[in-house]
Amino acid sequence: MSASLPDYVASAKPNSLANRAPWHKTIAPTYAGVMLWFVFWQSLATAEKHAGGTLAAGIGTALLGIVVAALICHFLFYYVPGLLGMKTGLPLYVVGTSTYGVVGGLILPGLVMGVLQFGWIGVNAYGVAELLCKGFGVKITEGVVFPIVNPVHAGIAIVFAAGCAFMGLKGIQYVAKVATFLPLIPIAVLVVLLVKTVGGIGNFTPEQVQTAGGKEAALSGIQILTFLTTVIVGFFATAGAAGTDIAMAGRDPKDVQLGGMVGIVLSTIFAGGLAVIVVAGAYGGGLVPAAADNAATSLNPLDLMKGGLLSQNVSNIFMILLAISSFPGGCFSAFIAANSFKTTMPKVNPWLSVGLGTIVSIILAVTGLTGKVVQVFSVIGASFGPVCGAMVADFLLSGRKWNGPRAGFNPAGWISWALGFVVGSADFIPQLAGKIPCPPVAAFIVGFVVYLVLAMIGLQSRTLEMPAEKAA
Repeated sequence: MSASLPDYVASAKPNSLANRAPWHKTIAPTYAGVMLWFVFWQSLATAEKHAGGTLAAGIGTALLGIVVAALICHFLFYYVPGLLGMKTGLPLYVVGTSTYGVVGGLILPGLVMGVLQFGWIGVNAYGVAELLCKGFGVKITEGVVFPIVNPVHAGIAIVFAAGCAFMGLKGIQYVAKVATFLPLIPIAVLVVLLVKTVGGIGNFTPEQVQTAGGKEAALSGIQILTFLTTVIVGFFATAGAAGTDIAMAGRDPKDVQLGGMVGIVLSTIFAGGLAVIVVAGAYGGGLVPAAADNAATSLNPLDLMKGGLLSQNVSNIFMILLAISSFPGGCFSAFIAANSFKTTMPKVNPWLSVGLGTIVSIILAVTGLTGKVVQVFSVIGASFGPVCGAMVADFLLSGRKWNGPRAGFNPAGWISWALGFVVGSADFIPQLAGKIPCPPVAAFIVGFVVYLVLAMIGLQSRTLEMPAEKAA
């Protein structure tokens, strides 16, 4: 029966046990690098121009939201894809054929995963360019046609995105060696800021930030929990599905569990928690001078750092270092995109496909579209929330193992994804906007339930037999 398999499935080689390594050398550091990225944690105290941001109901509520979101990321979005990667030794685009079929799997998660990576490169390029412009006092102006018109910002974004694409195609193995140590940079920055602001934490009250973050009405405690879960889970969604590839290096279920608990849960709580605590400590300790440029209305710890928490020279150095620490992440996105395109479009030169994708990344960064990170995270969560949900349902129905590839397009997978995507995109649909709480998690639930129901009534394509040496 293996002859009926497409080449990309039949020729897939499982990662051998000889190539596996402990969780603290593989899974945990990989995910820690993702969750320590400054673009992720710098905005967690803000809440889309709502007064007081996520601190409007106090530090405890904000920290609770971060902890809940971190646990959801681990147990719902990562754990099953990670187990499937560890048990099969096969990458996501092969494991996903059980949920979406050998033809459908080329598109989802295969091609879609690759395409979304260029959105991440665009987010990265925008964030790095913005950070460096802030560090050196280059004002970023807003225009009508192009939100970002400053040539310095555009130049940095172009060079960064192009560099990521080049290294992702040619030199990811060299970047990986450096990436092992670069996550130490955001850790050091956050610890320094904590030391600077720790004295004000005990004096913080929500009233101190009631004029910060924006002029819209403050969020309630429940709204803050929902907002933080939406942002964090939306950010993590593709990384959760990619747990299949990441956990291929794990030796057993214990590696999958511990790697996720440390790399995802602990790193998210550390980075997100410290970012929120630093902002609270700065306001509670009276360290936010009202006269500083934009500082009085900011809930971004990096803005506060530049606005007076640290000297200008130290702030500039930290911003440069944070920008450097983002480079391997951009390279990794390009690497994933290149692998996806090589698999789904083997006849197209990856330099051409990745090059065109990078041009799109640059356009998104230069126009400022990827600067709207909450919206970007929401779209990503809408795309991969139902993927993770359907994979969990398929895993449970198959007796907690990989079922094997299915023929063609698996109806249960595609219908569950379509309905889940609509739910996950609710905030972008006028008739549904604001009516579905936490769209990324709702998309996961819909993907899970719909797949479960459709599979139970027989709406699954037939299973294809893997070659004997790969069926385990």
